[in-house]
Amino acid sequence: MRANKLSLKVKPERSGFTIAELLMVVLIISLIGGMAGGLYIGTYKKMMVERTARDLLLTAKYAKIAAIERLRPYEIQLDVENNGFWLATSLWNEESGQTEQAIVDNYYCKPVEFPGDVKFEDVQISSVGSETVTDAEEQQKIVFSPKGNAQSAVIQIGDGKTHYTVSITAATGRAAMYFGKAENVKIKTQDLDAE
Repeated sequence: MRANKLSLKVKPERSGFTIAELLMVVLIISLIGGMAGGLYIGTYKKMMVERTARDLLLTAKYAKIAAIERLRPYEIQLDVENNGFWLATSLWNEESGQTEQAIVDNYYCKPVEFPGDVKFEDVQISSVGSETVTDAEEQQKIVFSPKGNAQSAVIQIGDGKTHYTVSITAATGRAAMYFGKAENVKIKTQDLDAE
């Protein structure tokens, strides 16, 4: 006796994605990547402005300490046209028998060149006697004396969208950094006798 085999032929189901589905996934990934890239670029630019302002703040703090410890003036020289600054002091040259201006370049303090679109947006420097400095060359530097005081200054650094302001108080040479524009930070005298 012969057994009849009943065989059913089942068509296999096709699995996969249509081209429309693949294009939709690529489009969604591109949109998410574009948004993340935009956020990254904005955050990166803000970070560059903040880092540059912080470099100026740390240079001012170092200048105050170095002036007091080494008993000679130190000055932060601003290059407003080329967007940079450096710390300088006068050193005695034994060969020539004269003092010479020397740029401080060590582990703690280096000349700074601004990255990208970062620039000086506002520079206000007054001398120790509280009169505003008018000479263009004198307005390019902030002097820290061995007595612990300095020229008062308010310097705004930014890229057009993000702004940080560094202020230096004349009586104490104290430097502080603020988020925002220089118009919100005023040069003021500080009464050391007041509590």
